[in-house]
Amino acid sequence: MNFQGRFKNSFLLTFLLFITYSLSACSGSEQKQSQVSIDGAAVGFPISLAVAEEYGKLNPEAQISVASSGTGGGFSKFCAGDLDIVGASRTIKEEEIERCKKNGVEFIELPIALDGIAVIVNRKNDFAKCLTIKELAKMWNAKADEKVLSWNQINPNFPDEPLKLYAPASDTGTFDYFTQAITGKAKNSRTDYSPSHNQNLLVQGVAGDTSALGYVGLSYYLQNQDKLNLVAIEGPDGKCQKPVPVDNVIKNIYNPLSRPLFIYVNKKALDGKASLREFLDFYLRNSWKWVDSVGYVPLPDEAYSKVINKLATGETGTKFKKAKPGEPITNFI
Repeated sequence: MNFQGRFKNSFLLTFLLFITYSLSACSGSEQKQSQVSIDGAAVGFPISLAVAEEYGKLNPEAQISVASSGTGGGFSKFCAGDLDIVGASRTIKEEEIERCKKNGVEFIELPIALDGIAVIVNRKNDFAKCLTIKELAKMWNAKADEKVLSWNQINPNFPDEPLKLYAPASDTGTFDYFTQAITGKAKNSRTDYSPSHNQNLLVQGVAGDTSALGYVGLSYYLQNQDKLNLVAIEGPDGKCQKPVPVDNVIKNIYNPLSRPLFIYVNKKALDGKASLREFLDFYLRNSWKWVDSVGYVPLPDEAYSKVINKLATGETGTKFKKAKPGEPITNFI
């Protein structure tokens, strides 16, 4: 073959490879644009999963991935720019805000539901019916490590029986929220307890141990209430309250263990991916349908309207502060 023929064949091959690469790159780019990634808290995970499944039925081409690596693990990925949405069972921490800022990640904070942290004991426990914040702090603060080991150390009226404790792992939002609310200081928790990222395992532990106490998201208690006793908490007003009926959570009467659940959205991803905005619009307008069925408490109607408007305006940063008893969540959106 002469030079001219070899040149034509070489040119044709190069051209075909270029077209193939370009089509592949475009296809990959389009695929990435249609993907939405969610990770974060175990508490709240069932809401995102239910919404994603329903959205997928209506939009078969949608690619929504939902995972649960805990609030802390989710924020690590989110602030590195690796996630579109992180689910959180607490507000974002200052160090997480700084990490996001360092990596150029702006976020929109969107409350999606309410929850109460349920303090649970074994079904045969007939004495721990109401605990004070002081008693819970004595039980859970870091100074209790290997020292507070029996029930009568919490209250002399309680029996001299071993105290076995079960709680979420230290990198979860439920751990963070409970520890801050009960001891008044972040990370101020004893370490000699049985931890798990799977709150169903915590339920099993308490249900199988007559000396046990633990704390879990309200939905985990509601799904297993035939196996557990729910402990009332004496609030700042001196009254013993439980997270049921759910009005106690909505009005923050179950204080200080009522909390909002959030999703945080990457602002850059929201502005650059139409699929993400469409999914979030569906999420905020429809998630209330599944909130109750998966064991959480829906926001008041006016709160959902405010959250939808917050997404539309793209307001970034965190505004949420700890609400006072009886003060509506809508004041902080």
